[in-house]
Amino acid sequence: QVQVVESGGGLVQAGGSLRLSCAASGRIFNFNDMGWYRQAPGKQREFVALRSSGGSTNYADSVKGRFTISRGNAKNTVYLQMNSLKPEDTGVYVCNARDNWGSFWGQGTQVTVSS
Repeated sequence: QVQVVESGGGLVQAGGSLRLSCAASGRIFNFNDMGWYRQAPGKQREFVALRSSGGSTNYADSVKGRFTISRGNAKNTVYLQMNSLKPEDTGVYVCNARDNWGSFWGQGTQVTVSS
């Protein structure tokens, strides 16, 4: 059974930084890719960043140059380093892990950026 668990959210002032962590378990092999999505109040979930097992990364235009997704030392872990945070970055950040057999979501972690 696959489990995806996020951590690291919190309250930060605009201009500050946070690092989110995501750990996916329940697979012997690496997931094809792992990524982050976010959902602000009253809005649809949107893509933030993605890292493939081969190391390629992709970012939403709104976070390019400010956010960095990276692989953790443990298998099937990723981090999202968020710098120069803005109030519009506020939302629930959810981790996703995908392989040939499915797409798995965590419960999310709240990020609140105050102005």
